[in-house]
Amino acid sequence: MSEVVLFEVEGPVATITLNRPDQLNALNGELLAAYNQALERVRHDDAIRVAVVAGAGRAFCAGMDLKARAASESSGESPNFFAALNQPNHYNGTFEKPLIAAVHGYCLAGGLELALTADIRIAAEDTRFGMPEIRRGFFPGGGGPQRLPRLVPQSFALEMLLTGDQYAADQMLQWGLVNRVVPADRLIAEATALATQIAGHAPLAVRALKELFYDAQDMPLPQAMRHGAGLRWIIGQTDDAKEGPRAFAEKREPEYRGR
Repeated sequence: MSEVVLFEVEGPVATITLNRPDQLNALNGELLAAYNQALERVRHDDAIRVAVVAGAGRAFCAGMDLKARAASESSGESPNFFAALNQPNHYNGTFEKPLIAAVHGYCLAGGLELALTADIRIAAEDTRFGMPEIRRGFFPGGGGPQRLPRLVPQSFALEMLLTGDQYAADQMLQWGLVNRVVPADRLIAEATALATQIAGHAPLAVRALKELFYDAQDMPLPQAMRHGAGLRWIIGQTDDAKEGPRAFAEKREPEYRGR
């Protein structure tokens, strides 16, 4: 895997680190290809149950590499760039395992769109959020206009998109875009601790719950309830579903094996 993305595994948690610190982890084709490869490793490794994505250096990600874009194409966005950002791995409901974004410094434009593909976002106190594309003569092409109003009230989403302004982490916490705000020196530890907690649960149940959560958003409630009942029946047949009550009765921690 390219060194523009670092990949580490500790127990059931993988940490994916965007690693172009001198460019504030600006997105280019090489970085996005490497990031997608990292997600594929997470997807296919049964020992990995949760992933954390973070950024090296002074920022999570400042957005698309505009210098590279200007050099490669005089007008319009690079199709390869947005094709990479819009891979199925980046659809919250189709990437089966929980993904936590640990963001700090700048989380702008395509970098914010990348964070929006995570299931949970934890921000350092110094994080600045924004989608400034409208100030550059275009608009976000990596899912921002589609995902943002699913996460924050529509009027707030439109304000971010139409002004291109930057916002503080505390403001994003109030709007509901991030789950928690922590001191910068605690960011990775907090994200890893949360990932480890989630990874301690039965992995098949976690995946089914995530599937139900996202599928239900696009279903009428009666259909969503039937879908949930079906998934719950399937999970109820697993060994892990028997291990949980057994461990409780025996007053011990459960040992979930993903089967």
